[in-house]
Amino acid sequence: MMSIFILIGAYRYYAGLAERFGKTKWQYGLLAIAIYIGFQVFLGLSYGIYKEATDPGSLEGVNYTGFSLVNIIGWIISLLAVWGIYKLLEKKFEKEYSKKPSIEIEEIGTPQKF
Repeated sequence: MMSIFILIGAYRYYAGLAERFGKTKWQYGLLAIAIYIGFQVFLGLSYGIYKEATDPGSLEGVNYTGFSLVNIIGWIISLLAVWGIYKLLEKKFEKEYSKKPSIEIEEIGTPQKF
């Protein structure tokens, strides 16, 4: 349930970034969801492989729901990944935006129509 709230927040966070720079909102929202879920799957598989390698048969009675230390650490790492990529995209968009000439500069020298 907690992951659903995190996904909604990440979607809105990235959609706001896309809207601010004139990009397609839903594509960047889905990118946020993919980043979060990708890190969750990667961390879950990594932990499962580690746990099974160190103590064979230990994963048979594991409950995958609820609040556990591993889940909370996974949420935090995934949120940091979403936030880090957000900051990278924000810097990239600001760099692109600063290179674009403004409309007023493009209109210099064109005849005025009244």
